[in-house]
Amino acid sequence: MTGDTGSGAVRELLLVVALATAGVLLAVVAAFTPWHAAPGGAAPVAPVELRSPDGGSASTES
Repeated sequence: MTGDTGSGAVRELLLVVALATAGVLLAVVAAFTPWHAAPGGAAPVAPVELRSPDGGSASTES
């Protein structure tokens, strides 16, 4: 009976190693690929308008 459990354990360990390898590869791909496509390079810089809660514009100059 102990001979039957050895082949199952090896198969299970191989499955765990295969899944771990696939997970590491997916993490590497996610870490080193761009998150979004930029067709013409970087987006142009645009000014940001700040507004206060009472509806008026907040001054950005010091």
